[in-house]
Amino acid sequence: MDVVREPGGEAFVEPRAFAGRRALCRKGSAAAELLDHPERLTTPLVRDRRDEPLRAAGWDEALDRVAGAIRGCQERHGPEAVGVFGGGGLTNEKAYALGKFARVALRTPSIDYNGRFCMSSAAAAVQRAFGLDRGLPFPLEDIAGTGALLLAGSNLAETLPTATGLLDELVANGGTLLVVDPRATPTARRARLHLQVAPGSDMALANGLLHIALREGLVDEDFIAQRTTGFERVRQRVGAYWPDRVERITGVPIDDQRRAVHLLAQAPTGMVLTARGPEQQAQGTDTVQAYINLALALGLAGRPLCGYGCLTGQGNGQGGREHGQKADQLPGYRRIDDPAARAHVAGVWGVDPDSLPGPGRSAWEMIDAMGADGGVRALLVAGSNIAVSAPHAGRVAERIAALEFLCVLDPFRSETAELADVVLPVTQWAEEDGTMTNLEGRVVLRRAAAPPPSGVRSDLEVLAGLAERLDAPPGAFPVNPREVFAELVRASAGGKADYGGMSYERLAPEGLFWPCPDAQAPDTPRLFLDRFATEDGRARFVAVSHRSPAERPDDEFPLSLTTGRVLNHYQSGTQTRRTLELADAEPHAFVELHPVLAHRHGIEEGDMVWLASRRGTAAGRARLSPDNRVDTVFMPFHWSGEGCANRLTNPALDPHSAMPEFKHCAVRVARVEPRDPRRSPPS
Repeated sequence: MDVVREPGGEAFVEPRAFAGRRALCRKGSAAAELLDHPERLTTPLVRDRRDEPLRAAGWDEALDRVAGAIRGCQERHGPEAVGVFGGGGLTNEKAYALGKFARVALRTPSIDYNGRFCMSSAAAAVQRAFGLDRGLPFPLEDIAGTGALLLAGSNLAETLPTATGLLDELVANGGTLLVVDPRATPTARRARLHLQVAPGSDMALANGLLHIALREGLVDEDFIAQRTTGFERVRQRVGAYWPDRVERITGVPIDDQRRAVHLLAQAPTGMVLTARGPEQQAQGTDTVQAYINLALALGLAGRPLCGYGCLTGQGNGQGGREHGQKADQLPGYRRIDDPAARAHVAGVWGVDPDSLPGPGRSAWEMIDAMGADGGVRALLVAGSNIAVSAPHAGRVAERIAALEFLCVLDPFRSETAELADVVLPVTQWAEEDGTMTNLEGRVVLRRAAAPPPSGVRSDLEVLAGLAERLDAPPGAFPVNPREVFAELVRASAGGKADYGGMSYERLAPEGLFWPCPDAQAPDTPRLFLDRFATEDGRARFVAVSHRSPAERPDDEFPLSLTTGRVLNHYQSGTQTRRTLELADAEPHAFVELHPVLAHRHGIEEGDMVWLASRRGTAAGRARLSPDNRVDTVFMPFHWSGEGCANRLTNPALDPHSAMPEFKHCAVRVARVEPRDPRRSPPS
C-alpha cells in the first residue's frame, strides 16, 4: 500500500518493490536456458596430476581431495596459506557462510571477493563521507521524481536496462539528465547534456563544477552550515580548478561545465550517481569523494528526492559486501579489527574471539602473491572467474600456475575452473532459496523454482562437507538457507547493515530495507533524512586533488583504453557466452574506436585489430564509432583468450579501497594483416 510520510514537511510516496517494473532484461529472460545447458557440470572433476586432464569423480573423493590439500598446505605453510575468493553474485547466505568458513573452519585471514573490483571505491568514500555504505540511500523509484540527475560513469541503458525507464520518466516529468562519460553511450544520448571527459579525469571535473558553483553563488550555504563539516578546506582546494584548467585536463568545454552546474543547482531537487567509470581508478575513492563534495555543497543530500548514490554492478553486489567476504569485514558491516565486533560475531559462532584471524589482503594483493612466500598456496574460488575478470590476466595465469592447489565451485567449466585441481558442480539461481540485497539496500527473498540436476550440490552443502572433514564443530555450517539466514540476522544485529528484524516470512513479498533492527518496527527505505551516520550526525567534506591515471599515454602507447560491459553479456561471460540468444547477438570481442583514429591506422569496420599495453595484448574486431573520443578506445571485458581485455588492464591500486585501475591504461593499436596467419601483435 502507498503511504505518505512527511519528514521535514515534504511528502513522498512509500516505495513498492521496483524489480524492473516486473520486467526482465535480455540476459534475465534468457537465463533459464542455462539450467539444463549441455555444458552444465553434474559431477565433480578432479585432476590426478597437473599435466593430466580433469576427470569425473564422486563427491566423497572430491571433497576428501580438497580437505586433504587444505590440511597439507596449512601444515606446511600456516593457516593463512589457504585462501578463499568469493563473488558478488552469491546469495547473502552463501556470502555469509563463506566468510564464516574462512574464519572458523580454516582460521585464515586470506579471504576477499570480486566485489573488490566493483564497488569498493564508492563504499570507501561513502563510509568516509556519510558513515554508512548503502548503494542508494533511497529507493530506485525516487530517481524518476528528482529534478536533476548527474550520472557519472554509468551506461545504465546497457548495464541495468530494466531501470532505464526511470531516466525516461525523469525527463517526462520535467527533470534533467546529465551524463559524464568518455563515450557517447546509449545512456549519454538520452541526456540533455553529455560531458565527454577524458578517461581518468573525473576528479578534476567534479572539483571544477564545484569551483563554478562557488564562484557563481550556487552552493547551499545553509545546508553546509547545518548538516556538514569540513567544507572550508574543500572551498580552498577547489579554488585551483578554474574552468579553463579543467577544460585542458578533461576536454569538457567551459560552457558545458557552467551549464551542468546551473542545471543541477537550480533544480528543486537533485541526485548525483556514480558507477564504475569514476570508481575503477587508482584514485577512485577520492574521485567519488569529489562527486559527493559537489552533491553536499549543492544541498543534494539528506532530504527527499536528493542524494548521492552508487550503482552496484553485480546481482548481490550490495549484500555480498556486507556479511564477511571482504578481507577486513565481519557480518553486518562490522570491522574485523574492532574488539566489540569480534566479540559479538564470535558469540554467534560459538568460538573464542581471539581465535578469529585479523584482516587479510585485498583481492588483487592476494592474487598477486599466490604461490609466493607468505602468500596463498591453496585457493578456494566460489562465484568468480578470476582468470578473466581480474586485471593483468597474464599475471593472474602465472600466479594460478604457482599455486599448490586450486578448487573452483561453479556450474560450468569456466576459464578458472579449467585450471583447477578440483571442480565442484554447484546449484544455480533457480535451484535454491536465498536472499539478495539490491542496490537500494532492499533485502529480497528468492525462492527455488526448479530442482537441481542429479549430482549437483549447493555451495552451503559443499562448505558443510568440507567443514566436517576439517573437524569444525558439528552443526556449525547448516545447509538450509533459512537456518543460515536466521544466523546471519543474529550476527548482523546491531551492526551498520542491521538485518536484526528480518525473517523469510517478513521479507515476502516485496522485501525490506536495512537497517531493520526490530521485528515489530518498520524498515528504512530512505537514509539520512534526519542525520547522517557519523558520530556527530553531519556529513563530511574531504578535500581532494586531481591526480593523473597511474599510467599515462606516451610515444610507445599513445592511446587510452577504457573497458566496460555490453547489453548482451555479463561479467566474465561464463554464463552469457553459453546462452545461444546472447552469444548470437554479440559473438566476438570487439574494439571500438573513432573513425578518425581508425583511418590513421588503416583500419576499417570489421578488421581484426590488436591492442597492446605494457602487460600484454588482446584482439577484437574493429567497430568504428564517433561515440568515442579520438584518443580513446573501448573494449568490453566479457571474453577470454585473445579477446580478453584484462590482458591489458593495469592493477595499480587505489590506496583507500584497493580497487585496480580497470578504467584506464595506455595502449597502442594496429590492424592485423589478413595475410599473417600468426596474427602477431604490433611491434
